[in-house]
Amino acid sequence: MSTLNELPRTDKVPAPESGGPEQPVVAVRRRTLDTVLIAFGGVCVAVLAIAGGLLAWGHNFATDYVHNELASQHVFFPDEAALVKEGRADLVGYSGQQVTSGTQAEAYASYIAHHLDGIAGGATYADLGQPESAAKAAVQSARDGGQSATSVADLQAKADAITNQRNTLFKGETLRGLLLSSYAWAKVGTIAGIAAVVAFIAAGVMLALVILGIVHKARFRTT
Repeated sequence: MSTLNELPRTDKVPAPESGGPEQPVVAVRRRTLDTVLIAFGGVCVAVLAIAGGLLAWGHNFATDYVHNELASQHVFFPDEAALVKEGRADLVGYSGQQVTSGTQAEAYASYIAHHLDGIAGGATYADLGQPESAAKAAVQSARDGGQSATSVADLQAKADAITNQRNTLFKGETLRGLLLSSYAWAKVGTIAGIAAVVAFIAAGVMLALVILGIVHKARFRTT
């Protein structure tokens, strides 16, 4: 019975009523179809397993890199009392902790942003560029115009104040940007870890299907 089932089909469809030629029937053997499906499943298992491995490596790399870089900066949150005094009760859960993870980096970036808002009335480093240039020009104009030393000193003090504000904003905004970049990379690593788990699960499912296909092919051969 198995020998007959495995032979290629050469039946022909009866000629239509119009009297046209008979059409040959092209039949695919069941074992051939099983072999193709098993091979396709094996390729899928390999691709998913490799993808899962690469994603897992990406997750571990991003997590370790972010942790090591943040830990080397020795940045700590203030204690609970200081956070509450500054109106940052939302960060009390991080009080006294060292910034070593993406989540902590995002929280500390928020803490810095709160301080930056109070330096120049919400102005940014870029916003103070024109006022700083104007203040320096006023100092130079006063000197060239022969104004009194007191007037020049007052103008210089205003220019220095704006420069100091701008320098502080530059440092704070730079640190905040670096912290948010660390948070972004940590988030990418988390997504890569989730994708790795999904890929491994899919590979396991496909492997189970391939095994079932092999078993089915072996049983078909014996029957």
